[in-house]
Formats: sequence, structure tokens, C-alpha cells
Amino acid sequence: MAATDQVTHASTVRPRSYQSESYLHGFLGTVSDLQKDGVLQDVVLEVEGRRFPCHRLVLSAASPYFRAMFTSDMAESRQRTVVLQGLDAGMFEEILSYIYSGTLHVSLDKVQPLYQAADLLQLDYVRDSCSSYMAMNVDCSTCVDLYKFADVFSVDRVLKCSLHFICMHLAEVASREEFCSLSVNQLTEIIS
Repeated sequence: MAATDQVTHASTVRPRSYQSESYLHGFLGTVSDLQKDGVLQDVVLEVEGRRFPCHRLVLSAASPYFRAMFTSDMAESRQRTVVLQGLDAGMFEEILSYIYSGTLHVSLDKVQPLYQAADLLQLDYVRDSCSSYMAMNVDCSTCVDLYKFADVFSVDRVLKCSLHFICMHLAEVASREEFCSLSVNQLTEIIS
């Protein structure tokens, strides 16, 4: 092959990037193993008296809240133990499980406190997953509670779904005890 042919061929070959799902899965698995084995942990988060050894790097990568805490000049960036206020320890444990595994377990009994914890920690995926779960589970037994929650926390998707359900099934929903717990403003929104 002539030199000019080699130059022409080389100039038509384009670089390509590759991404490996197995690498990402393996990487996350290794990070999870480090957490389970208590290896290389450099911070302890304390929630309601429970201690959770963690990795600043992992927390910072997962959450803008932790990124700001650990990469700024805040006192927490230098502390070995950081006390977190306004969180339920059980929900924080669920959040950590998600951060280290990528798997989120949601149920009706914990979706609201899980959403609140995710909201505080700025975990959009967890918030969005909780919103989807609530919206999918609007029925006569849940609509009022979900409507009130969505109203307080401005969860538009859940607010719309629960409001629509209440309006479509008003007679049945109004006969339930929890309907009386709605505020005047909420009742006005429903009947308007």
C-alpha cells in the first residue's frame, strides 16, 4: 500500500468511545462492598443517634447536599462525625442503601418520609421515583393523604393525580373519615 493510501485511510477512520455497562455495574458493586466491609470510610454520619460510616467521595458524587457540605468551607467538611438533623434514621438507611447499590425499595408506608429525606438531601432520582410511586397508587384509601402530602411538599404530579381521582370519585371519597381532615383551601380547590 502506498504512503498516500495509508494517509487517506487513516484520515477516514473516526475515533470512537466505548462505555461498558458491566464496568459500571462492577464499579458500583465494589463501592457497595467497600461500604459493607467498612473499608476506606472517612466520615460518620449520625442520624437520630445512629451512626453510619460512609465515604465522602461517594456521598458527594450522589448528592449536591453532601457535595456542598464536604467541598466547601463548612465545618462539616473537616469533621470526622457529622450530625444530620431533620432526618429519620430508617429513611436515611434506605437512602444510603440506594446511594451504594443503585436500588431503591419503595412501599406505601415509607414513601412519604423517603420523599422528604430525598428532598432534603437533593436526590432527584429518589424524589422522582417516590413521586411516580405515589401517583401510581392513588385510590380511595390513599387519595386524601397523598393529596395533602403533595400539597404541602409541592409534588405537582401527585397533586394532579390525587385531585383528579378525588374529583372523579367525590361521593365515595367524601364519605371517608380522612376527607374531613382536608383544609378549607384544599376543599375549595377540590370543588372548584
